Amino acid sequence: MTKKVCISGMTCDHCKAHTQTTLENIKGVVDVSVNLEEGFALVEADYLDDDLIKERIEEAGYEVTHIAHI
Repeated sequence: MTKKVCISGMTCDHCKAHTQTTLENIKGVVDVSVNLEEGFALVEADYLDDDLIKERIEEAGYEVTHIAHI
């Protein structure tokens, strides 16, 4: 399953790397690709709860504006 997570507040490469690491450290995540310019991450996992994604991103200092299952 792949989810597109729209994220507000990423402004630089450090933000991108921090978001990437935050998402990679969630149990069950297989792959993460963060697009700084467009403000989203593609997260691949067998199963991943939207609330957990939102919680971890907010703990990292950013805001999830939308999560889509693609």
